[in-house]
Amino acid sequence: MATTEFGHAVRRWRDRVSPEVAGLPAGGHRRAAGLRREELALLAGISVDYVTRLEQGRAANPSEQVVEALGRALRLSGAEREHLFHVAGLVPPGQGTVPAFITPSVQRLLDRLTGTPVAVSDAAWTLLLANPLYVALMGERHGNERNAVWRNFLGSGNSRVRHTPEGLRTLEAVQVAELRATANRYPADQRLRKLIAELRANSARFAELWESGAVGRPEASRKTIDHPQVGPLTLDCDVLSVAGSDLRIMIYTAEPGTEDAERMALLGVLGTQELSAS
Repeated sequence: MATTEFGHAVRRWRDRVSPEVAGLPAGGHRRAAGLRREELALLAGISVDYVTRLEQGRAANPSEQVVEALGRALRLSGAEREHLFHVAGLVPPGQGTVPAFITPSVQRLLDRLTGTPVAVSDAAWTLLLANPLYVALMGERHGNERNAVWRNFLGSGNSRVRHTPEGLRTLEAVQVAELRATANRYPADQRLRKLIAELRANSARFAELWESGAVGRPEASRKTIDHPQVGPLTLDCDVLSVAGSDLRIMIYTAEPGTEDAERMALLGVLGTQELSAS
């Protein structure tokens, strides 16, 4: 019963979110004003097949991460988010765990920055939400790859961002220091403890930095991204903190009038075409 109610809730809320509100192109014939399943899957970072099975009641026991991702993609209020957790048979995350709820004000900010690559991560550097231009710039990320620390220490190494050896060492130290500070703020978060244990067990470099008490803090920087379609883009990267919710907003911008700005504009067109085609 709960699984069927969960699917009905997702479908009902999907129908009320227009693609324009979600920063997606509205091209092509649409039978309804809301999001297509493919669009919801893109925004939530899960497969279209899984969205279909959830809505049809053929998939049981969605994880906390999936419910949280769907709640963000559907732009649910705090009360609606709690209801979605309950009908999934889960208890909404409480105090003592890393916040993952994106407030309506932060969501509105992202909606207004459609021409700028923007992503929101939690305090453990797990990607919560990325607008279409950010996905076009960096590529899609799934599973453990959505956590920047896991990706840099244990991932495939297929990052589009160039790093000098010195720059990579600095980034690693900053990430370990940030993760330790987050663990101190949220000692009851079991998922965070599991992530740290996995990193310490499987990355000698992470374990070394963790044991040494590495310190560092993120700073504004310039990054070069090697994009497979438009070529290299050198962009300013700023990370903003959201007071009260412990979220991180990462914004990439190009200096106006430069070749990087032209390539960013081209990337926006290519990304829109790909979304319309899908």
